[in-house]
Amino acid sequence: MRISCFSTTSTIRASSSNDGSGFDKIGCVGLGLMGHGICQVAATSGIHSKIIAFEQEQRFLDSGNERIIKSIDKLVEKGKMTLDNANNAMGKIEFTTDVDALRDVDFIVEAVVENIDLKKDLYTTLGKICRPETIFASNTSSLSIGEMAAFSGRPNKFLGVHFFNPVQIMKVVEVIKTNETDPVVLEKGLKWVEEIGKVSVVCDDTPGFIVNRILVPMLMQSMTLIDRQVASVKDVDAAMKLGCGHPMGPLHLADYIGLDTCYFIVKGWMEKYPNESDFFIPACLQAKVEAGNLGRKTGKGFYHWEGEKVGDPVE
Repeated sequence: MRISCFSTTSTIRASSSNDGSGFDKIGCVGLGLMGHGICQVAATSGIHSKIIAFEQEQRFLDSGNERIIKSIDKLVEKGKMTLDNANNAMGKIEFTTDVDALRDVDFIVEAVVENIDLKKDLYTTLGKICRPETIFASNTSSLSIGEMAAFSGRPNKFLGVHFFNPVQIMKVVEVIKTNETDPVVLEKGLKWVEEIGKVSVVCDDTPGFIVNRILVPMLMQSMTLIDRQVASVKDVDAAMKLGCGHPMGPLHLADYIGLDTCYFIVKGWMEKYPNESDFFIPACLQAKVEAGNLGRKTGKGFYHWEGEKVGDPVE
């Protein structure tokens, strides 16, 4: 069944009042792996009159549009959404490459590539064209919220809202505040997360926030065991799955995330926080990234992969 395409250029937190976030018209900037999911969840929540989905290039806009359509199609096919509701959700999204279309939105969620220079240019532009009361939020997983807030020219109206992949399924959203975030802005962000059906956890602006600050060093430690040749890939993963109840082992997970992504997160932390002993790059990770063996996305990392299916460990 194909839906119509309307395309143009930790704790569950209850609201402290009956008022919602007040975000009627929102912007989703970036429609990649995470951004298209955020846009979809916002559209299907039913709380927004309009969602402006922005990409700088038409090819990325078209790709994001298609991803959302395919994802909502699956919900309709499985009987989890009616065709009318699917078409209504898609009808709320305006796809555009015109940044001026974001001028009068109430709230913007940014999910562009993790490049601080690109984000600087983006937030400098948005800070100039958007209404003074517009609130900005970044889906960054590793960059400083405070630094981006400064670029925007409105640090009191800036948050982190870090979703997890796949956005449509994963329930938790890290809401990150800085010392300058207005408490009212934080409350609005928390209410919005609740309104779209997610669970919020709050964190200060610290490297990796909550999840990645715990997770990424764990991945690096698991790779250190491989460097030291004290355990096999298979046994490290089996130990963490069966000993700690994790759904997949850390090396399997690193492959799934992308070894290049793991590498660049840690490399960025090392450069920004040189005195943190927890931040280091294991030799096996360095070697695999240099060889282009990045895990699932390339078919080989710590494991062999066939598309989404993991195979045997690499000897």
